[in-house]
Amino acid sequence: MLLFLAAGMASAQTSEEHINLDTPTGRIAGTLQLPAALEGKPRVALIIAGSGPTDRDGNNPLIPGRNDSLRMLAVALAEEGIATLRYDKRGVAASLPAGPTESELRFENYVEDAAAWVARLKADPRFGPVAVIGHSEGSLIGMLAAQQAGAAAFVSIAGIADGPSAVLRKQLAGKLPPELDKESERILASLEKGTTVDQVPPALLTLYRPSVQPYMISWFKYVPSERIAALTMPVLIVQGNTDIQVAVAQANALYRAKPDATLAIIPGMNHIFKHVRADPALQAAAYSDPSLPVSPLLVKAVGDFLKKVD
Repeated sequence: MLLFLAAGMASAQTSEEHINLDTPTGRIAGTLQLPAALEGKPRVALIIAGSGPTDRDGNNPLIPGRNDSLRMLAVALAEEGIATLRYDKRGVAASLPAGPTESELRFENYVEDAAAWVARLKADPRFGPVAVIGHSEGSLIGMLAAQQAGAAAFVSIAGIADGPSAVLRKQLAGKLPPELDKESERILASLEKGTTVDQVPPALLTLYRPSVQPYMISWFKYVPSERIAALTMPVLIVQGNTDIQVAVAQANALYRAKPDATLAIIPGMNHIFKHVRADPALQAAAYSDPSLPVSPLLVKAVGDFLKKVD
């Protein structure tokens, strides 16, 4: 099913509750966003942030200012009667102490944490069906965790379909001198086979430093289009058409892999859920502007989908 959306949101107060997930390596911090009145057992969704040090509210310390995208989405869904839990991934923000050293981190750590949060929500008597919402890199984490923990539904927002190594190749194409390009391909091919590389040219150390290679090997194993095809729960794929980080083609590829999913293309929405034209200067400013609201069309797409989940 393909949706092109238009229209409205309700308005109501919501409340926040801070909770923690204890793990063998430390405590992971989360925030429950609750509807004003918990009538019956509301549906609840785990929200998984994207890559790097992006925190539970959608903010990245490497980018000046705030955009508060994930927090705004959580509040908007609570106003629609849907509870959410968002959290700082291990090694990020308030969950920094739970992070292992870079050489010990594996992609599966993020998946296991998300699955543990789902189990925590499923065991909470206040809530009904538990869904997973994954944004950007969090989409792949969410696919794996939703399957592992038996979530009732899965939502991908701005998720990629291609494997991580394929995406990296595209990003590097034409940007390296011939010799470095050859070296990069040698290293990538080795990591794809599960083998670390000792000899890395100094110019490529930032990307392929030895301490990050085990994580890359663990991450490269998963191709999102293959993983979403294996899901048996209801799936919603959402993509904004002014997203300059992830193209609509990626959402279409996910949909081709999972044709019984619902695909929602949000006109004018960028990577952080804001209505911004595909102008680089406007896009950059949006990442540091918390006054911009999240797209009501996104809230409607996700809210309508989750309300149908049993």
